[in-house]
Amino acid sequence: MKILVWFLLPLFVFAKVHYAKVEPYETVVMKSAVSGLVLEADLDAEGTMVEDRRVIHLDNVMDNINLTESEKSVQLFEKMIRINQDIAGSLSNTVKRQEGYYQRISKLTTASKTQKDNAYNSYTSAKTQYLSTREKIVSLKKQLIDMKYKVALLNDTIGKKSIVLHKKYLYKLMVRKGDFVNPGTPLAEVQDLSRAKLVLYLEPEELKDVKVKAVYIDGKKTAYKVNKVWNVADEKFISSYRAEIYMPAPQSIFSKLVKVEIK
Repeated sequence: MKILVWFLLPLFVFAKVHYAKVEPYETVVMKSAVSGLVLEADLDAEGTMVEDRRVIHLDNVMDNINLTESEKSVQLFEKMIRINQDIAGSLSNTVKRQEGYYQRISKLTTASKTQKDNAYNSYTSAKTQYLSTREKIVSLKKQLIDMKYKVALLNDTIGKKSIVLHKKYLYKLMVRKGDFVNPGTPLAEVQDLSRAKLVLYLEPEELKDVKVKAVYIDGKKTAYKVNKVWNVADEKFISSYRAEIYMPAPQSIFSKLVKVEIK
């Protein structure tokens, strides 16, 4: 009689090995929001960490002139409004006096029709002047609002004609001095090196509990976790799902290739 002996071997699940570059946390292509001639493109700043420095400047001479004149117009409108408000105040008192005089004389039987008509005409004339001045004030206020809006637009346009970076890495300038740009023209590629990330493309079977699994880099267990997972398959790697792991910025250089395991 033959005895069949089954040996139960332990089932080992091996994590799939991925390779990823240590990339900057964010890479952005800055595009022009306005049209203009490039007066300055700081090529020396390429490949450096830029702190509070202008790297691109578009021609804004006429914008600055327009802004100066528009700001003067704002002051003039404000002055005209104050003057007309004083005039309206005086006319208001005149209207009250003329109205009072008309009310008194209209009740006097001894006053002639001509006197009453003159009093009424003086009252209505003063009231018309008062209302006309009030209307002028409203018109001036509307013009003041429009001019202040113009000033705001000019300030916005002028601000967009200078690209100033604050603690960002300027990877590449895409324009040169003398170029003319339109809205939407790429100006510069800028990177955030404050931290780093690894981009992986995972198979569907790797997604289960992936955010709580340990991350191994170059064979060593780390404290990192998978921070973000896309729920829709990638456009390029159509059977895989994009995932990102965030980590501190490297002390040496970016773009180092590392081996990543999630298990």
